[in-house]
Amino acid sequence: MRIYTRKGDTGTTGLLFGGARVSKADLRTDAYGTTDEAVSALGLARAALAGTDTAPLAELVLHLQRELFVVGAELATHVERRGRLTDGTTRVTAEMVTALEREIDALEADHPMPAEFVIPGETLAGAAIDLARTSVRRAERRAVALSKEGGLPDSQVVPYLNRLADLLFVLARAADGGFRPMRGDV
Repeated sequence: MRIYTRKGDTGTTGLLFGGARVSKADLRTDAYGTTDEAVSALGLARAALAGTDTAPLAELVLHLQRELFVVGAELATHVERRGRLTDGTTRVTAEMVTALEREIDALEADHPMPAEFVIPGETLAGAAIDLARTSVRRAERRAVALSKEGGLPDSQVVPYLNRLADLLFVLARAADGGFRPMRGDV
């Protein structure tokens, strides 16, 4: 089997579970493509966490990467094919959102959050997580637009992405080893 099919040369792509091809510029395609970017940025973060004193965070990052595949699967499924989705495998659940909230609470208990703006870059891992956070926020905006068009009925994707971005902010601070205030104007 070849990696290339040439079907995308017309600017269209297929969705999960079949159906008509859609434009690669479609909101749905843009949303799940953006989650893929976040998965990759989290991969960079996970690699940077390996072998450091924050290595235990790598396990959480891997879990989040896998959950983003669930998000991507739901986003990559046309509304007419949503009946084929499976909770927790190809459809985001309310419990997945609640689990993110528990992770946020646990990390905040150990790592007080800054009261001022944070400039990413204290550590490579933290910067990669912050990059993933910005991709997740963009995916959230695309998912909101898709939802407003009726493309995500009865979905937990938007709340999940919202909570995930919050978690990634906290996780980046944990990866940075806590908050370090800015040292004056540049």
